Amino acid sequence: MAQYPSSFSKEDLLKCARGELFGPGNAQLPEPPMLMMDRITDISAEGGLHGKGHVLAEFDITPDLWFFACHFPGNPIMPGCLGLDGLWQLTGFNLGWRGWTGRGYALGVGEVKLKGMVRPDRKMLTYKVDFTKAVQTRRLTMGVADGIVEADGEVIYEVKDMKVALSES
Repeated sequence: MAQYPSSFSKEDLLKCARGELFGPGNAQLPEPPMLMMDRITDISAEGGLHGKGHVLAEFDITPDLWFFACHFPGNPIMPGCLGLDGLWQLTGFNLGWRGWTGRGYALGVGEVKLKGMVRPDRKMLTYKVDFTKAVQTRRLTMGVADGIVEADGEVIYEVKDMKVALSES
């Protein structure tokens, strides 16, 4: 396993987006505005609810975020798909953090429950990703995880069986 820290600042995440953290051709985060977190507060390969790895991250909410102006004018709400994308981003980040190689891509999600909304008056989203499976074989590198997004401590999104893979091609 590669030796990376267990927490990452915004500048670290931007290095990952530029391909500088895990190296060219390996797991990358998107650049802003699609980068859906400001910091990773904890990450592991053995922790979490199932002992297979986890990620905890935070995203600061401000009224001037790009999506509030267009979704929807007069009734601003963060699109739920962006919260799901943040969970996928973190799942792929964990695979790169483990030292596993290849470019990341989402394979799907088993179940999504949207229980609340992110409006401009919220202050912070907290992402919690708990791996149920992390597999690296000669032919397959994949993580399967469950995730929760909280807005100011209230659970607003829950997902089961997110799948993210890394591919050399």
